[in-house]
Amino acid sequence: MIRPPLLKALPLALLLALAACKPAQEPTPASSAPPAQAPTPAAPAEGADENPAERTTAEFPTLKMKAIDGSDYDLAAHRGKWVVVNFWATWCAPCRKEMPELSALHAMRSNIEVVGLAYEDIETPEMQAFLGKHPVTYPIVVVDPFDPPADFAIPRGLPLTHLIDPNGKVAHTFLGPVTATDIEQQIAAAR
Repeated sequence: MIRPPLLKALPLALLLALAACKPAQEPTPASSAPPAQAPTPAAPAEGADENPAERTTAEFPTLKMKAIDGSDYDLAAHRGKWVVVNFWATWCAPCRKEMPELSALHAMRSNIEVVGLAYEDIETPEMQAFLGKHPVTYPIVVVDPFDPPADFAIPRGLPLTHLIDPNGKVAHTFLGPVTATDIEQQIAAAR
């Protein structure tokens, strides 16, 4: 028999167990966690008056932003290659753990490129200091969590990775840590 104080604590314990990597100050949503490898969401209807929290990733997303190194990053400029768009944060342990493998994948595969979208409120000097301790070979773009890229769904957990095919279409979405093997298997399955 569950006693009343335990009954009140049970929903909180369940939410904590299901929560993805999130900063301590951010509340955990009451919805259930999506599967580890979520299917690619459909593009939003043109002209739809959507709620930003319910936004889905466009089938052919665009992304034009300034990278930490000062260069301009344009997803369209990478057509003809597979692109790994990885949402992550400095405070997310699983995100930091996958960075070396994504960096090696970016450096060793000429047909695969990685871009890291740091999904947090952080200034460029702070990010540069972090990257000095955790270097990567791929470009990093800081994404304002209050104004994320319009063609991408707001991450419900981190890390979140979209695999974009050489034509610019989202081929697969991974929720949670991803490995080079996961990415290469999806690419092989798509051929």
